[in-house]
Amino acid sequence: MKVITGLEVLLTEKKKRLKDKNIGLLAHQASVDSRLNHALELLRNQCGNRLKQLFGPEHGFFGAAQDMESVKNSVEPSSGLPLISLYGKSTASLKPLPEHLSKIDMLVIDLQDIGSRYYTYCQTMVHVLEAAGNTRTGILVLDRPNPLNGINLEGSTVQKGFASFVGLEGMAARHGLTIGEIAHMVNKEYGIHALLEVVRMKGWKRSMWFDQTGLPWIFPSPNMPALTTALVYPGACLWEGTNLSEGRGTTRPFEIVGAPYLDPFQFSRALNDLNLPGVWFRPLFFKPTFQKWAGKTCGGTQLHIVDRTRFRPFLTGVAVIKIAREQGGNRFTWRRAPYEFERNIPAIDLLSGSNVLRTDLENGHDFRSIRNHMQKGLALFRSIRKKYLLYE
Repeated sequence: MKVITGLEVLLTEKKKRLKDKNIGLLAHQASVDSRLNHALELLRNQCGNRLKQLFGPEHGFFGAAQDMESVKNSVEPSSGLPLISLYGKSTASLKPLPEHLSKIDMLVIDLQDIGSRYYTYCQTMVHVLEAAGNTRTGILVLDRPNPLNGINLEGSTVQKGFASFVGLEGMAARHGLTIGEIAHMVNKEYGIHALLEVVRMKGWKRSMWFDQTGLPWIFPSPNMPALTTALVYPGACLWEGTNLSEGRGTTRPFEIVGAPYLDPFQFSRALNDLNLPGVWFRPLFFKPTFQKWAGKTCGGTQLHIVDRTRFRPFLTGVAVIKIAREQGGNRFTWRRAPYEFERNIPAIDLLSGSNVLRTDLENGHDFRSIRNHMQKGLALFRSIRKKYLLYE
């Protein structure tokens, strides 16, 4: 059975929600129906000139910009509609201004999330909810599948003082929620109280992986080319907080990792000796074409997922950092440059949700102790999350 997304449910069963309203659309390149028609085209056909304003998240409406690359306001070429970027050069650019919402009665949000808290589309949605809560603009979130299923949770939660554009406070690294469920949870738990409605999917079950939905995979950002990328991302994104190449500038971002100072054979052997569930590490050399170590030959490893039901991406991502730090010595470093508009908190702390992981690694704690610390807050998140599940 093919899953029917919120976009298609809206346009077949809930068209009345759009009647006589001026509409805005927050979308990206993955905002398509099962026949690959984009939400912009579909809403223009439905609403005509009542579609007034477009908004784009990080990477832009068309997904052309790389990570942390600012995008300017512009005009969408096919429709001539104003296109507001919600990822510019400052934190102020992350939230729509009152004048951006003044011409619309309802903002439709259709974004494909990938099931990991670092992925910034959910944070963009939260900023929009906050802005719309102030202007009393209606919000219609069109739900889409969590590609990693809606059951498995993993990783540390974001502690107070460490929330950022890559992590909502209290959220687990692998959250097991759809973007519609996150909208409901945040709107209530954060006290936003925006005029929110979620258009639910049909046919989606929490046990489903994306390749079981019957829907086409459209890479929602430049370095998320496949479902396997999304699967490793809840742990692999942690590598952005280090000087390890996370494979950007290669054809396998986040599935390969390394640096010029690592011996790929020793590195992979040490990782395989940990007997991590569901994954095997293959030694390799690679040369990124851009970003970290561009043009330099790196020794590293490729993650081969041999059992995705047992694989634990966050645990695996931490293991990679621990072994790289042990083998790289003082050549391994934490990222020191500003990260996602934050200059004072190290990137690894923002990504892991506190300073616990970094200090555990720096103090040489054993892997079991680190793993136990990573579970802090997960039980509380699980209990809060349960209240907002829209699907059995």
